[in-house]
Amino acid sequence: MRIAFMGSPDFAVPALLALAQAGHEIAAVYAQPPRPAGRGQALRPSPVQIAAEKLGLTVRTPAGLRKDPAAQAAFAALDLDVAVVAAYGLILPPAMLAAPRRGCLNIHASLLPRWRGAAPIQAAILAGDAESGVTIMHLDAGLDTGPMLLRESVPITPATTGASLHDALAPLGARLILKTLAEDPPETPQPEGATYAPRLKREDGLIDWSRPAVGIERQIRAFIPWPGSFSRLGADTLKILAASLAEAAPAAPGTVLDDALTIACGEGALRLERVQLAGRAPMDAAAFLNGRKVPAGSRLG
Repeated sequence: MRIAFMGSPDFAVPALLALAQAGHEIAAVYAQPPRPAGRGQALRPSPVQIAAEKLGLTVRTPAGLRKDPAAQAAFAALDLDVAVVAAYGLILPPAMLAAPRRGCLNIHASLLPRWRGAAPIQAAILAGDAESGVTIMHLDAGLDTGPMLLRESVPITPATTGASLHDALAPLGARLILKTLAEDPPETPQPEGATYAPRLKREDGLIDWSRPAVGIERQIRAFIPWPGSFSRLGADTLKILAASLAEAAPAAPGTVLDDALTIACGEGALRLERVQLAGRAPMDAAAFLNGRKVPAGSRLG
């Protein structure tokens, strides 16, 4: 089958590799343009571009599509059977959605209509959902509103992090897109009751200790690896990598309650288990406290 693949981050790489290994003809790969990264701010290509170039595939990195008739015409000229989209990051205009004979199929990291939008993996953990999954859907002009073709779920456990759920869903998406192309399953309209997961920002990781401990603990797991969860400790930023629910007498939110880094929350308390100061290596809370005193009554904020 003649395919264009459109994706950018690590999540999309297993699907690209699976399509190539299955023998599909990948006419072109579309990815976000290289971005400045690292201390030197050198341009760094996306994971999909890196993987595609290793496969010897043609890579296109337009900065935009909706106002670029030439890019749209070049896409139509590929004479595609289908386009496969996975976390590409650009909205496809109607002319491109209609160009492939079988349309454009999206690998979406949620059980639609639950968590449309940019951050479905993190949103599912934040909300305390019991499961997540992957939906293969036909793209239309809306935001993740198109009809569904295949769905498969995975459980979310008390140990699930954003990283571990990502690593479970990425290969699942690869397997489901191959199955979709092979079997051409019937479409099912999405039911009512959609929820939305907006794009995350760095500042979303700042912990609000006035929230319930249950919600903060979910945030810590959901935001691994990015944007991370952090708090202010004096003049320093303390990144919190792991925490567990703890019982403690009520106190002002953010108050350190003991010598084990138990922190009062708006409801309940959290015991910090693994932390990291800016520019330092991650460490267990006990090792951190060996090098820095944080007496009871101190405040995080």
